[in-house]
Parts: sequence; structure tokens; C-alpha cells
Amino acid sequence: MPARKALLPALAERLSPDLVLGSGEGFGVERLRIEILSGLTVALALVPEAVAFAFVAGVHPLVGLYAAFMVGLITALIGGRPGMISGATGALAVVMVSLVAQHGVEYLFATVVLMGLLQITAGVLRWGKFIRLVPHPVMLGFVNGLAIVIFLAQLGQFKVPGSMINTGHGMSGGAWLAGPELATMLALVALTMAIIWIMPRVTRVVPAPLAGIAVVAGLVIALGLDVPRVGDLASIEGGLPAFHIPTVPLTLETLEIILPYAIILAAIGLIESLLTLNLVGEMTGKRGGASQECVAQGVANTATGFFGGMGGCAMIGQSIINVKSGGRTRLAGIAAALFLLAFILFAAPMIEQIPLAALVGVMFMVVIGTFAWNSLTILRKVPLTDAMVIVLVTVVTVKYDLAIAVVVGVIVSALAYAWNNATRIHAITGKEIDGTKVYRVQGPLFFGSAAGFGEMFDVSGDPDRVIVDFAESRVVDQSALQAIEAMAMKYEGAGKELQLRHLSRDCHRLLSKAGHLMVDSDDDPDYSLAVDYQVKTGVLGAGH
Repeated sequence: MPARKALLPALAERLSPDLVLGSGEGFGVERLRIEILSGLTVALALVPEAVAFAFVAGVHPLVGLYAAFMVGLITALIGGRPGMISGATGALAVVMVSLVAQHGVEYLFATVVLMGLLQITAGVLRWGKFIRLVPHPVMLGFVNGLAIVIFLAQLGQFKVPGSMINTGHGMSGGAWLAGPELATMLALVALTMAIIWIMPRVTRVVPAPLAGIAVVAGLVIALGLDVPRVGDLASIEGGLPAFHIPTVPLTLETLEIILPYAIILAAIGLIESLLTLNLVGEMTGKRGGASQECVAQGVANTATGFFGGMGGCAMIGQSIINVKSGGRTRLAGIAAALFLLAFILFAAPMIEQIPLAALVGVMFMVVIGTFAWNSLTILRKVPLTDAMVIVLVTVVTVKYDLAIAVVVGVIVSALAYAWNNATRIHAITGKEIDGTKVYRVQGPLFFGSAAGFGEMFDVSGDPDRVIVDFAESRVVDQSALQAIEAMAMKYEGAGKELQLRHLSRDCHRLLSKAGHLMVDSDDDPDYSLAVDYQVKTGVLGAGH
């Protein structure tokens, strides 16, 4: 019996973090209350976002709501980071709009299915690990740009309901609120923000965003204030999402239409999800599974495409609302999805009475919490390149989209790193007793430093015997091997003896094929190029 009693808690400890909580936290009545209330808060914030993004994509609001429900539920169950919230997003909607305008919504559903399959493939191949290549300055630019995008998205709520039109490239135009209507809207937004700021200092029984929404909604309904409400966007009433195979021709022509969109959507969805995964991980102090999140997003989008949804990915704004409201487990995301479905099925008339000002106030607080304010002070302290990357990624995120911004930021950071390392290559020269000249190469030898490497040697002025020692260098790529071979050919052409020391076995083989390699085998260690991994030992080859 004692052994059995000890076994049960151990088994529960192994199962509950992944299947129930997704964290090492205890689970009781208090935790249950926090998670459910956090989920309710997120669900309320999801409604106008899903409807607005559906309008942007040019589809029915229920298409966006079904996506928020399906993607949110599945990723909450099997995603890589408990506490993250997923749903229909603007980053995907702006890509979908041209597809829907040209080919119709059925092609969108087929594209979402293919998008999900591509994301599953990325997860199975463990490509999610490459998110670690995103530098910190890119992350700062990402959160700053996304904060600005969230802020700008809320400005549409300050327009007269129904005045905006779909141009085929998203929603635009519309008349701005003015006079007393604008003043009332701003006052309600400010009241919501004040409640969210004050509430945690008074009590944490109810999540502050939920309290802000409830108080402002109650005030508007009680006083009968004429302000824009959720129902002014569109009716959210509907039934259960039904299984539906996209009615598109199964031909190569269809694949040619949907494949480019699917690739772009899959890439944007994974980049935004994985960056959100890292951000939520930093906020909660918990690590998440990148490849697991890729699979979860893929499964969610594949299923959503078959149930009439527009697809989606992680939502940084709603994820921050969840974390700030106390949501730390999978239960919060599950609750948010189920509450959203309940709104669609049973509570649409009530939810449609919520003033948009309350939800705008919540999102404005998200903007304040998302923006990396410290980045404004460190711009003058970090290297100029890093400061430029932060600003560049922020601007590109706002001007174009997140995926382009991250790719641009990574490329610029990589080029800056390559340039800095290209200037490090140099050699210390010396002579041995017999007059042999020795070049002791220091610094990485790769495509960026190959030209500088070739300029270090004085072939015509060197003695008849020369030694080049790579013990303090690192041979990285094919350009480096080509530079070594070119240098060897110059000495051979001058009729001089060249000895290369401390080259890797890969270098030996490649240069020996060219017939130029003369090495001191006793000095050469047994390791590979820097890009190779010693899988059996788990050690990265030094690759000198």
C-alpha cells in the first residue's frame, strides 16, 4: 500500500502538467476560478477581433468566429505553450483577401487545409527550432511593431458603424465619430483603462480586464447610452460549425492557385506563433515546445478548413490578456474557446450589447503592456546595428506584415554579424630555426573573410618553405576551403613548399583531391567542419 500511494502522486505529476495544466502549478478551486474567468475575458476580447478580421478577409463573420473557436480549442489542447491563445488574426486576413476576392471562399477553405498540412510537416521535421535564430533586437522590433499594429487596428472602432467598405484589399474608408459621440466613446475607453489599472491594487478576485468590460457594459446599458456596440459590427448568432469538404476541383490548376497562398499563410502563422511562444515563455518563466506548437497549429488549421473557418495562428494581444488575467494552464484557452462557442449558440443577443469602447480600452492596455518601452532608452546604448534592426523591424511590421519584418530583421542581423566576423581574420607571423616562415591564422575563415585571408600572404617575398597553422582559426564553409586551395595553388605556382597544420579531416579530403595539400598529420586533430554535428556524442565539432 505505501508503495502504491507513492506511485499515484508520481503518476499524476507526470500526467497532469501536460494533459491538464501544462505547467508545474498545483490545481485547485482557486486555480480553476482564475483559469475560467481568464478564459471568459479572452473570449469577450476575441469576438470583435474575429468579426473584424473576417471583414478584412471578405468573408462572413461566422467564418472568423468558427476559426477563433476551432483554432483556439485545438491549440489549447495540444499546443506547445499553455497560456497561449490562438484564433483568426489580421496578419493572415490581409493575405486571404485577394484569394477570396478572386476565387471565392471555398478556395480559402482548401487553402487553409493545405496551410495546416504544411505546418504539420514543419513540426514533424522539427523546423520550429530555427526560431532560435531570431535575434533579440528582432524580438524587440516585433513586439513594438505588433503593439503599434494592435493600436492602429482599434482606431477603426472610432468610426461610424457600417460606414467602412471592403475594397477587395481590406476594409477602408468610413466616417469618424465626432462631437458628443466621440467624447462619450473616449470617456468610456478611459474608464475601462482606469478600471484595469486600479483593479489589481484593490482585489484580484476578478481579472481586471473582465471587471473593466463588465462595469462599462453595465453602465452603458443602465444609462441607455447610444454608443457603438459589438452587435453594430455584425450578428454573431449561429449554430455549431459543420463538417464541410471544400467544393473545389481536385486539379493541378487548383493546386497552382492555392499553394502560393498556403505557403505564405503557413509561414506567417508559424512565425507569429513561435515568436508569441517565446514572448509568453518569457512572461511566465516557462519554456515551450516550438515543434509541438507547429504541429498543433497545423492540426488546428487543417480541421478548421474542413469546418468552415478562415484559419488562424497565435494572437499576441489575447495571449497577453490571458497571462495578465492569471491564465497559466491549458484550461484557460479551452475555456475561452468554449465560451466563444457558447456566445455563438446561446448568448449572442447579450454579447452584442457590449460597448466597443470597453473592448478598445482592454486592447489599449494590451498595447501599453506589449510595447517594449525600455527599447527607447537602450537605442543609444546598444550597437548601432542592433538599434537599426529594432527600428527597421518595427517599421516593416507596421508597413507590411510580421513575416516580412522578421525575415528582413534576421537577414540584416546575419549580414551585420558576418561583416563583423569578416574583419577578425588575421595572422601572426614568425620564423623557425631553419628559416621556415609560420603564419598562425586567427579568426573564423568563411565566405565573408575569404578575401581578407588571401591578402594576408606574401607569396613572392616568403621563403621556400612556409607553414600555415589553423589551430586558432575555424574553417566554416566551402568558400573557406576554396580560399585555402587558392592560397596553396599560389605557393605551388611559385615553386615553394607549403605545409598546412591543424586542418580538419574534411579539409584534408577536399584539398587532397586538388593535389595541393601538404599537412603535418601529427598535429591535426580528428574533428569536422563547424557546420557538422557529432550526433553520437552530442558535441559540435570545433572545425578548425
